[in-house]
Amino acid sequence: MKRHLSDTTRFAAVAAALLAIGALVSTPALAGGAKPSGRGHGTEGNGHKEDDGVCKQVAQDTLRSCRNGVRDEYWLAIARCENASATDMARHSDSGSDFCDRTAREDLKMQQQDCTDQRDARNDVCDQLGGGSYNPKIDPGDFADAIDNRYLPLVPGTTFHYRAQTAAGVELDDVEVTHETRSILGVPCTVVHDTVTLGGDLTEDTIDWYAQDKAGNVWYFGEEAKQYADGILVGIDGSWMAGVDGALPGIVMEANPAVGDVYRQEFAIGEAEDMGQVQALGQSVSVPYGSFTNALETKEFSALEPGTTENKYYVPTVGFVQAVDPATGEHQDLVSITN
Repeated sequence: MKRHLSDTTRFAAVAAALLAIGALVSTPALAGGAKPSGRGHGTEGNGHKEDDGVCKQVAQDTLRSCRNGVRDEYWLAIARCENASATDMARHSDSGSDFCDRTAREDLKMQQQDCTDQRDARNDVCDQLGGGSYNPKIDPGDFADAIDNRYLPLVPGTTFHYRAQTAAGVELDDVEVTHETRSILGVPCTVVHDTVTLGGDLTEDTIDWYAQDKAGNVWYFGEEAKQYADGILVGIDGSWMAGVDGALPGIVMEANPAVGDVYRQEFAIGEAEDMGQVQALGQSVSVPYGSFTNALETKEFSALEPGTTENKYYVPTVGFVQAVDPATGEHQDLVSITN
């Protein structure tokens, strides 16, 4: 059900850095933090402990990891270019080795700036949520059997059909709420199967895991994401699971959204860091499925993609109906719902 922002460069160094803390959050009972609450506003309701400074220290540590990763990529680029044939390199006006070195250095500089921009974006998140660590306490006993949040009802057997006209062509997105569940951190999560096609060809195949606490908040426990090109699996960017390598669940929809609320939707450092912010209530939105005047509007953003945002609209008893990219104007619309 969750539509993600476009993929960014991923670094293996981040995953390696998280292995050291993975064991701390690999059991159903997570030490510390706040229990799920009726609202995700502020620090307590979103699992942020008031240990000032930790959030920005994490951002600085991740910057170091990112810079190490891009340096590794730089030397790999040098190795590949030096192994390239002289025939390929002869196409350029200067020598092959000079072209290789210059291009690799330009990429290194650009990626290092990306690392800095991501650090700055993480610091902005810290300023919004407080300086503490993110460590929600997940107690399986705090969760309900069904997901009936009015803005994000996920009834097994329901399939949502979306359509988007993109620069690359018509994109269709089918989101099926299955009857399957998967236990993550001891919580039975509803399995949602999301498939995206572009011009009739499969481009994404994703399994998402959601659960609702008894207060009504819908939590996001991870996803298994696969990207395809010409029928071939080309990536698994964005894949994560709560309890693995330091990853933690986040709130994808609050029980009682209030304008100004900011909350983490997912937390896998360097891999999945989507955030949500409530923009407005009682909004008007029109899609092929229908026209509504009571929509919830949220803004989604991520420190992994500084400056990129997406506005989403949710309608009571229906769910997610539209996503809009404010930079391009492209939008994804709900076309129909089948059972």
